[in-house]
Amino acid sequence: MTANLRQEATAFLNALFVHCETFGASDIHLCVNLAPRFRVQGVLRPVADYGLAGPSLIEACGLLLAAGTLPPAEEEPARAARRLLLANGSVDGATTSPSGHRYRFNVYRENSSTAVALRRLDDRFLSLEELGLPPQLGDFCSLPDGLVVVTGPTGSGKSTTLATLIEAINLTRDGHIITIEDPVEYVHPSHRCLVHQRQIGRDATGFNAALVDSLRQDPDVILVGEIRELDTIRTAITAAETGHLVFTTLHAGDCVGAIERLVSVFPSGEQDGIRRQLSLVLRGIFAQHLLPPPQAGGRRVACGELLVVTSAIANLIATGKSQQIYSSIETGGAYGMQTMDQALARLLSLGKIGEQTASAMTRNPALLKDWLRSENGRRRP
Repeated sequence: MTANLRQEATAFLNALFVHCETFGASDIHLCVNLAPRFRVQGVLRPVADYGLAGPSLIEACGLLLAAGTLPPAEEEPARAARRLLLANGSVDGATTSPSGHRYRFNVYRENSSTAVALRRLDDRFLSLEELGLPPQLGDFCSLPDGLVVVTGPTGSGKSTTLATLIEAINLTRDGHIITIEDPVEYVHPSHRCLVHQRQIGRDATGFNAALVDSLRQDPDVILVGEIRELDTIRTAITAAETGHLVFTTLHAGDCVGAIERLVSVFPSGEQDGIRRQLSLVLRGIFAQHLLPPPQAGGRRVACGELLVVTSAIANLIATGKSQQIYSSIETGGAYGMQTMDQALARLLSLGKIGEQTASAMTRNPALLKDWLRSENGRRRP
């Protein structure tokens, strides 16, 4: 990459950041021979003011971003980034705009060219109330040890929820927090806690290797960006068993699905033992979704199922009676638990989501209507 092209790409990216921040866009998309597209209030549209971007400029933008994910090396960073992109097909990372706003990005190959997707992250750490999340999630922050899982589909806000919990710990407890992420999305300055953030590819070779290393770094709280491989899940459970509070994310649709996903990764001969271990270390699961608001252009609404592991639920996990856990969540309101249907009924009664959205998400439409009638009855004077 020539110096002139690097300078042009830097100026182009900075102009895009300014536009994104000025007009409140959530995402930026770059691809060859098309004008940049910005997602504003959920709608993705091109901005013709920037004109068509040629392949050399888009590739230069992608390589500039990707180079920041690499560990320090003697060779020219853009050359190393190009080799990584060609080898893997995509590169994840995060960057900060000149004004201090944080962006997550994915640089990827498509149709023999380079494309870039950037997601603007929140400018500050929002509270659970501001995110529309159950206040009972905050109780996990004071736990001395155990495993807490936030699950949900891609783009459901799992990373934001965990960042809020980690920041709450950072402000209220004295200890050592280690985060292991790919990429580091939210930067946590050390406050009451000492915080170290390690990025896969830049600071560590993989999640399990970094997690094993972290156990020798005197942590109190460990955040693992995602656990999906057997070794990482095993190490996370061990970390929780040995007196650490471990937060992580998982791709699953609900709380019971998350438990089964954790267990099913292991060979069948180990699954009974893993269930027993999980029953001892698992403290809670939050299955999160982001739903569209009833009015176009509004902010998406968080909705989630919350499982708090009581002794009764721990016994169900240990004995493999996962299907009975759902009824325990239904009746666990005293512990702050809620099913997805209960959360949907509450949001629908408050007018935060529409009936079509609630009907599409519910497991049991008739039960949703019953809860909705009950919720409305409690609200009448």
